[in-house]
Amino acid sequence: MLGALVAVLDPLAQLCVARGITATTVEELVRRSFVTAATAACGGGPKERMTSRISAITGLTRREVARLASVRVQELPTPRSYVSEVLTRWLSLPQFSDGKGKPARLRRTGPPPSFDSLACEVTRDVHPATILSELQRLRLVELLADGETVALLADAFVPRNDAARMMGFLGENTGDHLRAAVTNVTGSGTEHFDQALLADELSTESMEQVRHLITEQWRHLLATLGPQLEALMKADAVAGRPQDQQVRIGLYSWTQGMPQPAAPPADKL
Repeated sequence: MLGALVAVLDPLAQLCVARGITATTVEELVRRSFVTAATAACGGGPKERMTSRISAITGLTRREVARLASVRVQELPTPRSYVSEVLTRWLSLPQFSDGKGKPARLRRTGPPPSFDSLACEVTRDVHPATILSELQRLRLVELLADGETVALLADAFVPRNDAARMMGFLGENTGDHLRAAVTNVTGSGTEHFDQALLADELSTESMEQVRHLITEQWRHLLATLGPQLEALMKADAVAGRPQDQQVRIGLYSWTQGMPQPAAPPADKL
């Protein structure tokens, strides 16, 4: 388990060093998270007894437990927005496709399929022109020379000009993936889908094709699952079923050089 923790903590430490977050700051967050987890594990009870139990579970003093329990939780910047939902629908729903599985260029205004109609499907509280301006600011779409056609500039929503939202994606996507893996390890192992494919002995030239293949798989996932999930939501609404559940489905890739085999021990004379 300690080896698994090192594999999880190393990239987090890399992020903290890159963003100027000190080990002392992270230690405070880790202590608070231990108190939160221990509180949930205890399942309630008298406050004084709970403090003692949490202290025993976490190894923290009772005074430290009481202090951490009163600390306000830092809110995670949410990556969900009207902008991201518009992009997700544009990338996944067939009515906004070019017929070949790729997002079509859309008329800016007019009846469906148009950008205005797409934006109005997501919200009527924000004007489509405002959403279009934000997409342009993030360099995710462009308005063509005719002034009436909107084209996507990216295959996925990666708001490079919005650091807070990127941190939100990191926290929510990685956090949910880790929660699923932890639940599987502490449970039966079948609670959540968590699989990965590893391929090695590839050349640098082949990796360019691999990146293309991954992008195509993501497009396929959006094009197939998006409409099916949309249909399930509509069916739940029509049937009057409580719509209180959510699912996050992701695809990730990581490339690196293959580990070098250990050198054979030198022959002793």
